[in-house]
Amino acid sequence: MSEILAKQEELVLTLSLNRPEKMNALTRAMYADLSKSLNDAAGDFGIRAVVLTAEGDHFTAGNDIMDFMNNPPTSDDSEVAKFLAAILNFPKPLLGAVKGNAVGVGTTMLLHCDVVIAGPTANFSMPFASLGLVPEAGSSFLFPQLVGYQRAARIFMTGESFDADAAIEMGLVAAKDSDPLAHALKIAQHIAEQPPQAIINTKALLKAKNHDAIAAIMKAEFEIFSMALQSDEAMEAFMKFMSKKGK
Repeated sequence: MSEILAKQEELVLTLSLNRPEKMNALTRAMYADLSKSLNDAAGDFGIRAVVLTAEGDHFTAGNDIMDFMNNPPTSDDSEVAKFLAAILNFPKPLLGAVKGNAVGVGTTMLLHCDVVIAGPTANFSMPFASLGLVPEAGSSFLFPQLVGYQRAARIFMTGESFDADAAIEMGLVAAKDSDPLAHALKIAQHIAEQPPQAIINTKALLKAKNHDAIAAIMKAEFEIFSMALQSDEAMEAFMKFMSKKGK
């Protein structure tokens, strides 16, 4: 069974993380499948919008720590870097439907979505510093722009989590629904019925002001993240995390 499920209904493609037994922790193979699916959808006129979601009770626990430790993504052509480029440059509407935990990249990828719907159990966190790492996916630019510097600094530096109501108040999430996927699909289908080139142009205009700045910041984040990944500090934090998890 694929760890990324792709399902198309009419003009809407749903991509679902499918590793529920591991809280959908992301592996290199999953990143590769996601970026290929997004890049293929970008060039497919039969797809007008994409919804990102997940199977099971959680969106994603973030990166699979063992996979990360064994194969650190330290080059521009790594699966992680390719996924981040695909999500940054995706030209069509991208929606998120989130329930349960959205850890690390599970939250930062949502900053690139056009509309996010959260379930009542949704819980967001970006504990990069807690793992000896730094923010990624352009979040060091996008998140403070969204919520203000001090709030972003507190969340990044403490690793604290926040719920769906806080995410709505921040502007990270558009609405809360007991069935976030159904709600997101309804919006996606409505968007898919609009004139497609007008939608693509509208998204391009909305993103134009910051696109190049985000691309440059993502490159800088990735370089620092790669160095941090190979540091003793990160290794120690990972080991501490794994020993806590094992208890």
